Amino acid sequence: MHRSIILTGFLVCAFLSVSGCAGMDTKGMTDPLVKILTSQLDVTANQAKGGLGSTLTMAKEKLPPPDFESLTKYVPGTEGYMKAAKDLGAVTGPISDPTALQAAYSKLGMSWDKVGKFSKVLSDFVGTSGGEQAQSFLTSLMK
Repeated sequence: MHRSIILTGFLVCAFLSVSGCAGMDTKGMTDPLVKILTSQLDVTANQAKGGLGSTLTMAKEKLPPPDFESLTKYVPGTEGYMKAAKDLGAVTGPISDPTALQAAYSKLGMSWDKVGKFSKVLSDFVGTSGGEQAQSFLTSLMK
């Protein structure tokens, strides 16, 4: 009887420990796209989120709604990135062309050359998960 109580207690503790660890993994998970940008382009997480949000804001304004909706399927967290860009002060109005996009990146403390680098990383990311058509949506924006 004493052993079964100890064994039950051990199993409950083990279950709670595993459940707690699983929750921590989920909460502590780094956004893969932000991780790619911060490691490859030497930018902060806020710059990565704000840059993505700015680029996606321009995509939303320039692409037909069905095309933008297709694009968002391959960029998890699109709305969060766009909100971050606004919250960080990068997006304060429409972003309808590369010049306005450059201004948004500048507000995040990034130079013009980062726009092309972000676009390339984002385009490659989308192309990997969404294929050539999804990738071409982004590529067409920068022209």
